[in-house]
Amino acid sequence: MTMDVLSRMEEYDHEQVVFCQDKAAGLKAIIAIHDTTLGPALGGTRMWNYASEEEALRDVLRLSRGMTHKACAAGLNLGGGKAVIIGDPKKDKTEVLFRAYGRFVNSLGGRYITAEDVGTDVNDMEYAFTETDYVVGIESSHGGSGNPAPFTALGVFQAIKASLAKVYGKEDLNGRIVAVQGVGQVGSHLIRRLKTAGAKIFATDIDLEKLKAMQVEMGFEIVSAKEIYSVPCDIFVPCALGGVLNDETIPLLKCKIIAGSSNNQLEKSEHGEALKERGILYAPDYVVNAGGLINVYQELEGYSRERAERMTRGIYYNLKRVFQISDELGISTEKAAAKMVDQRLNQLRQISSSFQQTRKTALTHVHDRFRSHS
Repeated sequence: MTMDVLSRMEEYDHEQVVFCQDKAAGLKAIIAIHDTTLGPALGGTRMWNYASEEEALRDVLRLSRGMTHKACAAGLNLGGGKAVIIGDPKKDKTEVLFRAYGRFVNSLGGRYITAEDVGTDVNDMEYAFTETDYVVGIESSHGGSGNPAPFTALGVFQAIKASLAKVYGKEDLNGRIVAVQGVGQVGSHLIRRLKTAGAKIFATDIDLEKLKAMQVEMGFEIVSAKEIYSVPCDIFVPCALGGVLNDETIPLLKCKIIAGSSNNQLEKSEHGEALKERGILYAPDYVVNAGGLINVYQELEGYSRERAERMTRGIYYNLKRVFQISDELGISTEKAAAKMVDQRLNQLRQISSSFQQTRKTALTHVHDRFRSHS
């Protein structure tokens, strides 16, 4: 097991993987720190009922690597990290579990800063916050910025507009057909924006009770989890889990654009080429879904909602840059985004000494913020 973990770390070039276990609290978790070149690793904590520890490890390694790319593409001075807690978020959550988890986060001394993610929420992070300073996205009463989902949705909306401009020559959503996969916190906020802009929505979710409740509120058309791929539409919007664009699903797609919030949408990097060959414009997920990260990043510099919204709207221009690189080099947008990220990382590694101070400054802000609310 150890050699397998080390070889996987080498494959993705991870700096550190921490396995966390507390039998009394019922905690089994993995924290992965991918790269701290630009600053402390920041990424949410996902709670999921993984089929195996192997599956959890694979997920946290991919997710943490994606956070490095996300922060870099968004122009933030942050590294990439992620954590997963193995358990059923509907049954296994307790105060003790998240407080035990918070102690593990605290033991890393600020190399990893956590936040909510799939299966966790602000309340869970409040419990972790009782044991560690290194939490963002908590309630404003504690110096946090609250739920980041509205900002993630805003970023996806900006990405959709940039993609429409690229494919159709105009950003107008009125009358456009959009297929949304997942109506969780981000998906629901996004659907509200799409409906206001005049789009016709088809949606699905594995939680049928939640899906039907959202339909009553928003008036979209429900389709099954499998049918969502073959809905004839302008835009397919993945807002659930990763790996949804693969050998099985790509041939089913009847869209011109893919732009959504879920992480690691491509099961393999070559699926970016497959989408390009099919004439489908793929907006790389870690460029598109950076709004939530941009929002919580503001907490490290002194939170400003106005600045967070302004920077999130910049996703529009980041994505246009990706499209430009793709066109100039004749490569897939997935490769173009990776090239943009690698260029920034390589340039800043050459002056890495100055970023030692950036890391210290960011962590000082974290300490100062929480001291003022203690």
